[in-house]
Formats: sequence, C-alpha cells, structure tokens
Amino acid sequence: MTGYGQAASVLGKPDVGLLTMTEMVDRARKFAQAVDIPVIADGDTGFGNAVNVIRTVKEYEQAGVAAIQLEDQVAPKKCGHMNGRQVVPVDEMLGKIEAAKYARKDKDFIIIARTDARTSLGFEEALKRAKAYADAGADVIFFESPESEEEMTRLNKELKVPTLANMVEGGRTPLLSAKQLEDMGYSIVIFPTSSVYCTARAMMELMDELKTTGSTKSQVDKMISFKEFNDLIGLPKIREWEKKYLRGGM
Repeated sequence: MTGYGQAASVLGKPDVGLLTMTEMVDRARKFAQAVDIPVIADGDTGFGNAVNVIRTVKEYEQAGVAAIQLEDQVAPKKCGHMNGRQVVPVDEMLGKIEAAKYARKDKDFIIIARTDARTSLGFEEALKRAKAYADAGADVIFFESPESEEEMTRLNKELKVPTLANMVEGGRTPLLSAKQLEDMGYSIVIFPTSSVYCTARAMMELMDELKTTGSTKSQVDKMISFKEFNDLIGLPKIREWEKKYLRGGM
C-alpha cells in the first residue's frame, strides 16, 4: 500500500505528506480486508516523533497489515524519487525503530526501515544509515533510490538483513526485473506506481474520447466486462451468502 498511490486516489494530490495517520490506517485496513495475502503498508515517517510511532505501529498492526514501512525523512515527507527530500538525524530514526519494536505485539509483524539519504547526502551516508537501522533491529532495510546497478549490488553485499527494492517507472533507480533483483540479493521488490500510472493513462484516454465523441463505444474493448468486474470484486460470494443466510426471501 503505497502512500504515493493513496495520496493520488484519495485526494487527487501528490505524495507530499498530506494524508493523516488515521486516513492511512483506514486505507490499510481496507487493503488487508480485501485480500488473503500479506499487505506491506507505507507508514511514512510514523506521523510524528518516536511516541507517535508507537501509536502508528499499534494502529497498523490492529488494521491487519503484515508489515509497516517507516522512513527517515523530515515531515512532511515527499515521494522517494522526488527532489527536495530532507532526512532527520540518525539518532532520531534509531529511536523510532526502537519504539516500533516496542509497540508491536506480534513478533511476525515486520518493521521495514527506509532511508532517503542517498539523494541529498550521497551513497556512503545512506549505506551507513542503513547499517545502523539494521543494527537497531529493523527486520528489512529499504534503501531508497539507489542510482546504479553497482550501488544496488554493493548495498546487498554489505547489509546482513533482508532488503527491499523499489521499482518506480521514470524514477532515479534502474528499472529491473524481479529475477534480476533477486540475483542481486534483494528479498522483496515493490512496483508501487505501475498500476497508478496504467489506470491514470486509461482514464485520461477514456475521458478524452467521451469528451470528443460523446460516447464510450470505441473504448469498450479496452474495458473489463460487467461480469468480469463483478466476479473480481466478489459478487458471487455475496450471492452465496444471500442464499445461505437471508431469511424471508430476497
């Protein structure tokens, strides 16, 4: 669950820290309820200091997600491939990691620590931070926006915990396949903007056609069908429940 996508879909705004913790928790809960696989949820900066992180982690875990991502940016944060990002002192982030570990109830709830230091402070500083976050007990390290395959290979050789790769089309990091990333040593890869960009392009083309011709007929072959969509969102299961549980007719 990408904060970038939530800002776009909920607010129609860029990922610059506009969503509140309670809004993000609500979205995380809906994600977790809609699927039967583990959900990684963006927790931004923890929405405050280390004390705020305690509440944030508790809320995310209760929402049913499997992992929370916490980053070392100064609030309000920005998308990890935008310019202008600033990071907090290392000790402040270490305190947040320790607070997150204290707050979780389930040992299987995963804490992903992200550093955004590469763009503003350089690779060496970012790698130093990543190692410190791992030593503090983060389960997974998210080294944001490395700028070459050489950097990606090196960070995986030097970090001793699982790592996460972030593939943003048009971003600062080389766009590689899951197999290539696995071979480099990554344990997890996310493609957080792919569906957002595909959806936005399709909607723009649809609305342009509707405005120009007054009809959507030329776009029908690009759409999922009425039945397919209802099946996708679970209508057959609702019909099953209606037959099983409703009394006195429908």
